[in-house]
Amino acid sequence: MVNFIWLFFIVAGFVVAAFQGRIELVTEAVFDGAKSGVTVCFGLISIMVFWLGIMRIAEDAGLLQKLAVLLRPIVRFLFPSVPRDHPALGYIMSNMSANILGLGNAATPMGIKAMQELQKLNPYKDIASPAMCTLLALNTASITLIPTTLIAIRMSYNSVNPAEIVGTTLMATFVSTVAAILVDKWYRKRNTPIRSGKG
Repeated sequence: MVNFIWLFFIVAGFVVAAFQGRIELVTEAVFDGAKSGVTVCFGLISIMVFWLGIMRIAEDAGLLQKLAVLLRPIVRFLFPSVPRDHPALGYIMSNMSANILGLGNAATPMGIKAMQELQKLNPYKDIASPAMCTLLALNTASITLIPTTLIAIRMSYNSVNPAEIVGTTLMATFVSTVAAILVDKWYRKRNTPIRSGKG
């Protein structure tokens, strides 16, 4: 559906520009957009390499393990159906740790691995399990201490103080995380009888 929406915008832009006899504006916009995209990508690559390096140092120093230990009780509370020593819990904690540090790109592979492990525990293979829904909600609304990607984008556009959004981002992601957990718990309670009735 999204692809059709973007296709509509692109075609509509060309048609309107052609009717107005200003097709050169579309060409200029395409080249300017491509130039901006490359510039932003280089900025993101540099900051992502930096933070991934910091994360690797933190991993080698044992900081990520300590963060995982802090997250373990929270993960056990949020994912009660996952066995204590199941590999999914390790991937979930890695995913949450990366999201907390604002490394969404680094969190994605761990999230995919966690989903694959959770699917193995899922008795209904064609329906997402409650644990899978919880992980998706947390991954989408995760609390973020350092919004690395946003800081990188602001740096690439020469922001005077690219890190000034840290406080507001922390507050916004805290609220979104709490809301996601509450909604997830509400839906779990609402749908538990239906699932148990399936057999």
